[in-house]
Amino acid sequence: MDYSILQHYWWFLVSLLGALLVFLLFVQGANSLIFSLGKTPEERRMVINSTGRKWELTFTTLVTFGGAFFASFPLFYSTSFGGAYWLWMIILFTFVMQAVSYEFQNKLGNLLGTRTFQWMLVINGILAPLLLGGAVATFFDGSNFIVDKMNITQELQPVISRWANLSHGLDALLDPWNLIFGFAVFFLARMLGTLYIINNVSDEAVRSQARKQLMYATVPFLVFFLSFLVRTLCKDGFAYDPATGIIAIEPYKYLHNFLDMWYLTIIFLVGVVLVLGGVIATVLKKDFIRGIWPTGIGVVLVVLVLFLMAGWNNTAYYPSNVDLQSSLTIANSSSSPFTLNTMSVVSLFIPFVLAYIVVAWRALDKKEITKDEVSQGDVY
Repeated sequence: MDYSILQHYWWFLVSLLGALLVFLLFVQGANSLIFSLGKTPEERRMVINSTGRKWELTFTTLVTFGGAFFASFPLFYSTSFGGAYWLWMIILFTFVMQAVSYEFQNKLGNLLGTRTFQWMLVINGILAPLLLGGAVATFFDGSNFIVDKMNITQELQPVISRWANLSHGLDALLDPWNLIFGFAVFFLARMLGTLYIINNVSDEAVRSQARKQLMYATVPFLVFFLSFLVRTLCKDGFAYDPATGIIAIEPYKYLHNFLDMWYLTIIFLVGVVLVLGGVIATVLKKDFIRGIWPTGIGVVLVVLVLFLMAGWNNTAYYPSNVDLQSSLTIANSSSSPFTLNTMSVVSLFIPFVLAYIVVAWRALDKKEITKDEVSQGDVY
């Protein structure tokens, strides 16, 4: 395959993993609402039993997303994961808190108490989507890094990428637009979490609280997301010349991407319709409990298109705010043709992995989350 086609193919796969990760953040969204959805210890345990069946899928997808980035675009991995390590370390630490909470909250001899571990789940549910959203927003707003490939010849410090300040990624949280997108992802996770609980927990009291929280999450999500989207379409973007590799500022770059890649714009609009359709049907029809599926599919489509708009059509997907020519593109940050070709063969197994996830999901959901299950002490 042509090298450029391989680069675009692998950016598509990374984007798809990122989109699936955002959908799976319904676990974090539901956990952030534990004390709102469950007014009694029994109700809270039903919520935790529900998310506890799926939390490993979210964490596994996060690790796979990072691994795919490392294999296909190693310069991004070394720049972002290596340079902005404080931001990523906090994100990973919250997932460690989540794993510990599920494992130990109801163990005998728990000195911290069940409520302490439940609050740790809430912290993960708040910080993980917020910080992941802030990190993804840097694909459009840029970060403070410098890339100098000649540094590889230095004997004492052969580091190609370095951060331009001592914050090592935390400066991303100082940009208000990164925070706006972070809050959009946070409220989106809450939307998905409430829809998932409505579908998965067979208890009218919990479902009633979830429907109420669904509206509280949907309105701010739309405000934050639409604000970020409109501003992004109107802002200057970062384009590169495929012939010379020179990166330049292009007014309305992301709007041009939506117009040039009209087929992705259609997919984006379909995704928006599915997201809103699932929410509206859940709100208007009290017996409709499957809103997670149209909304979830819509989220995957919308996020997939956003990632593709950030990297395709000769766009720098990771702009540098201190050195424009250090900005990363799919052309200057990818692995070698041999590596991408080899991994492309491995990627043919992805449908089998997805099929396994579907089968495992169905097997886990054969038994509904009920008060009887909780009283028997099953799972968590």
